[in-house]
Amino acid sequence: MKTLILNGSPHKEGNTASLLKLFTERLRGEYIIVSAYDGGISPCTDCRYCQKHGKCCKKDGMEEVYGYAAGCDNILIASPVYFSELTPPLLAVGSRFQAFYCARRFLGSEPAPKAKRGGILLIGGGDGEYYMAEKSAAILLKIMGAAGDFPLVYCGNTDNVNSEENREAVRKVLDLVDSFAG
Repeated sequence: MKTLILNGSPHKEGNTASLLKLFTERLRGEYIIVSAYDGGISPCTDCRYCQKHGKCCKKDGMEEVYGYAAGCDNILIASPVYFSELTPPLLAVGSRFQAFYCARRFLGSEPAPKAKRGGILLIGGGDGEYYMAEKSAAILLKIMGAAGDFPLVYCGNTDNVNSEENREAVRKVLDLVDSFAG
């Protein structure tokens, strides 16, 4: 079993990292974590190359991500919530999956033929809304080839309580790991 984890957090030891550590310690199979802040992946510039070729013309860290996304079994999108949305670098990485969308729409090909399970892990410092972030993550999961319902783990109020101390969030992370097992 292979799992792709897209991490939208800039913090190596923050609340998102704590829940991702719990997740990966219990996850079976192999996984890669793509850091939106450290991955060296530039955003889509709508050059439309992918409309004719079914792939992106940019040569950066995204090339490995495309291959892994095409053949993996599970995809997890993990991100802090900034102004009710996924972090900007994670949205930039997500924009590069325009190549998958264009391969389907304009060329009739399937860049991610293997069915996948998807999940969403969102962290909020305050009491703000996370629905736009959840919706954006769900759209990205569908573009990457995931299907069905996407379990959501939302851990709020991390300005006052660290994520690993939030019992409900920890329980939901464990349930999410179980859902990825099949």
